[in-house]
Amino acid sequence: MKGVILSATDSESIRLAGKIIKTGGLVAFPTETVYGLGCDVMNADAAAKIFEAKRRPQFDPLIVHIADLSQLGTVIISLPPIGHKLIDEFWPGPLTLVLPKQPTVPDLVTAGLSTVAVRMPNHPIAQAFIREAATPIAAPSANLFGYVSPTTAQHVVDGLGNNVDLILDGGPCPVGVESTIVSLVGSQPELLRPGSITIEQLSSVIGSIRRSPSVNQKPIAPGQLSRHYATQTPVTILASAEARPVLKDDERAGLLVFSQASRRDSRFTAVEVLSATGDLREAARRLFAALRRLDSLGLDRIYTEPCKEEGLGVAIMDRLRRCAEP
Repeated sequence: MKGVILSATDSESIRLAGKIIKTGGLVAFPTETVYGLGCDVMNADAAAKIFEAKRRPQFDPLIVHIADLSQLGTVIISLPPIGHKLIDEFWPGPLTLVLPKQPTVPDLVTAGLSTVAVRMPNHPIAQAFIREAATPIAAPSANLFGYVSPTTAQHVVDGLGNNVDLILDGGPCPVGVESTIVSLVGSQPELLRPGSITIEQLSSVIGSIRRSPSVNQKPIAPGQLSRHYATQTPVTILASAEARPVLKDDERAGLLVFSQASRRDSRFTAVEVLSATGDLREAARRLFAALRRLDSLGLDRIYTEPCKEEGLGVAIMDRLRRCAEP
């Protein structure tokens, strides 16, 4: 039954997904950010299957997903007061908190760290699935390690195929970029990965937040490696939205732009417009699917406009930089 896609709106599909988790299997499921590849957080053998299926290095920790606050105490030791504030404001939602872990959480899940990354997804299918499984779910994105994250069930099939026991199809993910990650284990909150919940929103709730270095070759949370979210086709970020790349005579190139108003250029084999109106939320939602479409065309190179690094633009540019050539 490997690689089967079932509609996540069917209650029988949710029950089957829960059964698979309880017997040590892997289920791909939709969240508001991207599709996750999940297993029982307490089953180290199942977690090993995730690393094998994704070809993921074991030094890169997984995020744990919970459906309600009663599950939080099973994976963390303590929650500081600012953690309560962030949970009250942003959970369920695309915010991951790094906290001291319970010793019962397998070291493989946390890459041997004394901390664990936890979030409560704001997606009815994800919540129903986690409740049916009756355990927190350890789940990175449901794709081969380092490649563009999946935002549809078909993306999961394209990348992982028969390495998944079941894929719950919940349609396209409404946010489209991975969760914001904040560490609460140091003397000051630290932003480890930008996402759709911006640093301005976080600061309005808990005050000053330190930004971590953009690259960490020994990550304490997912998405900190210099090369990540990457296409097979080389990607170049243009210096500005107005910049015009010099193409070789025989170069087959694609172009990624942020609005319909951006210049069209007949030199490009394909052009992907992320938002007709330049709306960054729509752009984020469509970003990974657009990169995948361009990557499927056998191009020599993909050129992309930058966007302003304000609000959600910070997360979008973070993903593009990790996708682009160093």
